[in-house]
Amino acid sequence: MRHKDIRRECEKLWAKNKYYVLSKSQKIYLEIREYLKEKELDVIWVNEKIQETRDMKESKKDFRNAVLHIWGYFKKKASTIEKQTLFNILNEYMEGKNNQNAVIEYINTLLKKYPNEYLEKSTLLTGEQYETMA
Repeated sequence: MRHKDIRRECEKLWAKNKYYVLSKSQKIYLEIREYLKEKELDVIWVNEKIQETRDMKESKKDFRNAVLHIWGYFKKKASTIEKQTLFNILNEYMEGKNNQNAVIEYINTLLKKYPNEYLEKSTLLTGEQYETMA
């Protein structure tokens, strides 16, 4: 594969899995982000790093961080009530009163109302637990 193609493949893989990774480990998220600035990239390395997060225990703090990043796509469009609803569901999750799915389902409701192609492909939101290289 050519240099440009490898980079494109890495970036495509990252775009799909970035919020999933962030929801599990900010440390690995930052590691991959840093790696993608390198001159020479390896799709297998990126893939393995993403894979590593699959077996990690759920981190409420990291999941909340990912949701706040995703919220950035909606904050200018969503109503005050929609914002309040999301943050209520997120706070309930943080308190152990519901699970990640409740939060993700509400984000997907917002996504139907305010489409975003980038987020629509995110493995965190699609429920495809994880997608490897094509």
